[in-house]
Amino acid sequence: MSITKEAELTGMKKASEAVACTLKEMRNYAQPGMTTKQLDNYGAKILADFGAKSAPYLTYGFPGYSCISVNNEFCHGIPSDSRILKEGDLINVDVSAELDGFWSDNGSSFVLGEDINKHQQLIDASKQILHKAIYNIKGGVRVSDIGHLIETEAKKYGYKVIRNLTGHGVGRSLHEAPHEIANYRDRFNLTRFRKNSVVAIETFISTTSSYAHTLSDGWTMAGTKGGFMAQHEHTIVVTDGKPIILTEMNGVWN
Repeated sequence: MSITKEAELTGMKKASEAVACTLKEMRNYAQPGMTTKQLDNYGAKILADFGAKSAPYLTYGFPGYSCISVNNEFCHGIPSDSRILKEGDLINVDVSAELDGFWSDNGSSFVLGEDINKHQQLIDASKQILHKAIYNIKGGVRVSDIGHLIETEAKKYGYKVIRNLTGHGVGRSLHEAPHEIANYRDRFNLTRFRKNSVVAIETFISTTSSYAHTLSDGWTMAGTKGGFMAQHEHTIVVTDGKPIILTEMNGVWN
């Protein structure tokens, strides 16, 4: 969407507060021995307290309130009573929701407890790349140039990007134009970021794979060549200068 009046910015800020606070609290609540369904239920209650509704459930009938992916699962993981979290797990939580007609989206990968499996370097790279990408976005910048920046930075760290997972426009629905904000330079994408537009910028930084595929459950995605992936995501408003990071309170960069 494009912000055309103050009421729209206020609406986006409220929806973004709901998803950002939910993500932050879910990250703090997660602990070894808990199931991913317990973690999802906890997040669902926080969203409900804000009066917000799960975006993946509303939009796709997703079997959960948030996407929770563990270890070799890259994204869209289904919360489960049988998936028990363990010390050192690489966890990705993606929270998106609708509130009063406005939609916002954010996500974070993190290590549960002690980093016994050495995932922190991947996570830190993803966070830093997202920060650099977002602060290079302003009206008139080519979407493909931000993709190029993300992939170039990933290579500096010794990682790859997932080429078939992208960021996207957001605001009046979960996915809007621009529909593909890729993590690499897509030379066929001539789109430029527009001032006052709302977009969800995501990193998909991988150790081994360049593509993700859907597993047999019909939702969860993993790398075609295995490995691990870190994802971090903020919803922002594009300006002529520094962007407005609507979901900054999720604490991903703290």
